[in-house]
Amino acid sequence: MTLSAQKAEKITVTIPYELKEQLNALKNEFQTSMSSIYKEALKAYVEQKEKEKWQKAVNLMEKEYENNPELTDWLDFEEDLYDYKTV
Repeated sequence: MTLSAQKAEKITVTIPYELKEQLNALKNEFQTSMSSIYKEALKAYVEQKEKEKWQKAVNLMEKEYENNPELTDWLDFEEDLYDYKTV
């Protein structure tokens, strides 16, 4: 799907001059556009933040499991049930 067929919005950002120069060098080296570089960087940022969000949720659930006897008792019950079926 081409950009013209997608919904898109122009944005304005302010970045340090040194970073702009580095990005410009990459643009020339990889023969791409600044827009492509910005889109790729923002996409990677969003993906990283999504991973961090899920990891935070996993950590919270792990703590809840460790501190909730109702959950640990249920696991013990399932292990006993599994042992019973394999004997």
